[in-house]
Amino acid sequence: MPIKALLADDSDIMRSAIRRALEEEPHIALVGEASSFARTMQLIADTKPDVLILDLHLAEKRDFTPAFVKSQLVTVKHIVAISFSIDDEARELARSYGASALLDKMNLYNELVPAIVRCSQTTHDNHSDAASQTLDAE
Repeated sequence: MPIKALLADDSDIMRSAIRRALEEEPHIALVGEASSFARTMQLIADTKPDVLILDLHLAEKRDFTPAFVKSQLVTVKHIVAISFSIDDEARELARSYGASALLDKMNLYNELVPAIVRCSQTTHDNHSDAASQTLDAE
């Protein structure tokens, strides 16, 4: 059974590039795409993805607090956060969302699929331990 992935990014170009990369992976099924946080929440409820690929700053466009975002993402098994800026602030924001990994958008082609596979191999219960290890290793 393929890993169900949901993509949330406000950039049409990024969504298109990620979609093309994931289409080449038979063990990953892209179950939806969202360009806003509100649409992301709707698609999470509708598709129940295994992994959410989340533009780290998507929710900030609506001034949502990290605590609010995390409360809205509680049903998601795993979150792979993506950003053009990978620094301490980005790592802390990704941790606050409960992300399993934080990836640089410039390196997604090589890093995204392995990150999704790693996420799918951890259980939801030990996901926070995996998140701290992955984010600390960045």
